Amino acid sequence: MSEQRSSSGSKGKTFDVPSEGYECLMGGEEMGLLMRSYDWSNTPFGAVEQWTQSLRSTLSICLNSRFPIAIYWGTENLLLYNDAWRPIIGDKHPWALGRPAREVWSEIWNTIGPELTGVLATGKGTFHNDELLSMRRFGYTEECYFDYTFNPIQGEKGVVDGIINIVSETTYRVLNDRRARLLREVASKTGSAKTAEEACALMISTLQSDRADIPFSLLYLIDADGKRARLCRGAAIVDNHSISSSVIDLDAEDDWLVATAARSAKPQIIHHLVTRFGHIAGSPWAEPPQKAVILPIAATGQSKIAGVLVAGVSPRLELDENYRDFFSQVAGQIAIAIANAQSYEQERQRAEQLAELDRAKTVFFSNVSHEFRTPLTLMLGPTEDALREAQDSEQRDRLELIHRNALRLQKLVNTLLDFSRIEAGRIEAVYEPTDLTTLTMDLAGMFRSTIERAGLGFRVECDALLEPAYVDREMWEKIVLNLLSNAFKFTLEGEIALELHADDKQIQLEVCDTGTGIPASESDTPSKAGGLMSVTAPR
Repeated sequence: MSEQRSSSGSKGKTFDVPSEGYECLMGGEEMGLLMRSYDWSNTPFGAVEQWTQSLRSTLSICLNSRFPIAIYWGTENLLLYNDAWRPIIGDKHPWALGRPAREVWSEIWNTIGPELTGVLATGKGTFHNDELLSMRRFGYTEECYFDYTFNPIQGEKGVVDGIINIVSETTYRVLNDRRARLLREVASKTGSAKTAEEACALMISTLQSDRADIPFSLLYLIDADGKRARLCRGAAIVDNHSISSSVIDLDAEDDWLVATAARSAKPQIIHHLVTRFGHIAGSPWAEPPQKAVILPIAATGQSKIAGVLVAGVSPRLELDENYRDFFSQVAGQIAIAIANAQSYEQERQRAEQLAELDRAKTVFFSNVSHEFRTPLTLMLGPTEDALREAQDSEQRDRLELIHRNALRLQKLVNTLLDFSRIEAGRIEAVYEPTDLTTLTMDLAGMFRSTIERAGLGFRVECDALLEPAYVDREMWEKIVLNLLSNAFKFTLEGEIALELHADDKQIQLEVCDTGTGIPASESDTPSKAGGLMSVTAPR
């Protein structure tokens, strides 16, 4: 029995392929069909019928496996491989089938050649994890990574007849891990930026750590009016700075297509960089970059373009979908960093405006207080003189009313002045030893008649203190009087209570009432029968 097949190894002529002896070639799909149609008699392998049992067995395993496997046979390391391994060879297929490894892998022979020789000589296998092999598979030198092993194929009498190569390409994973690491570092370092310029400087500095993916970069920020793009300080990662303009008019055309990307809000690609700009340094490889991607950076949450990133493309990587997506993520990180920096700047400006407003308010209160005190002082002197000289009781009553209200107004003005001093940080407390029990009871006594005339109960309980307390008497007076005044103002029935308690560490003043009270959300102290206000002072 025989079957007619076209021989790709004999320039198109046909020949009969006997079924007997070809059992080792019956597996696989494309590679099985190709090997069965191959005229092996005109190759260093010789006729299939003459192949050793070790080659037959290994090749049968290889063709029927779904895992990428290749065989390097004999001292010449003649190459055989299965369907799963075929993509690894790239455009060298089918030319590479049956050829010596030195010819097939001339670009990496200095790396794998000695290793193949060592396995043949010693019979000991080797293994590599994520190994970089710069292969030339698609017309250019490519950055590739592999997990692979070279294991000996034992022949008769313990002689190593060849090497079986089991391999898995890890380029995709290695590149993704490297790029994810860069994006995390970018997010980490730019998060602390306080201005857009600082964010861009940090971004460019971080991008320099991954020259394998981004050999060089230029980062432009667009002015607020949208008419010009300015190169960020320290952003030109090129040796020849003359090829990058520091300012680009967005209404005109430029060599880097920055204006085009900004106007269209769409990424641009530049080819043949060496022809356009000469050799641009930055790539870790021997060959210079030939492509660049120009990416508009959209302000977060806005359609407005905030900047433009010019990023070099590695000469050893294809600008595929994954590579483009990586560049888009870099641009997205820049947009986030710029937006965060701008938000911080806006918050800082708002804080400065509020601080300025507070300063103006303090100055206003201080000025108003001083302006009020002068006429009040001038009014109080004559009023007091008139009171002393008044003979008519009705006239005296009117003068006393004027005098009381003038004093009250003066007190309010003094309080306003104190407030302005506190706001300005100029007020100083004068602490002196004080019998706080006596002082507090005297102050409370000023309210007793008023409270009782309103039909309210007034309870005062002050512990006797064994030693004086150091307080600012004027401030303590204001506290006690303000608390009692507020309690009286908002209590229509029931009672008002003032309590002064002391322990080893502190003295606590409490004023509670049965009035409308203070909402729990606005008080640090739970309500007690309507309302409770407390003041604590250290002993």
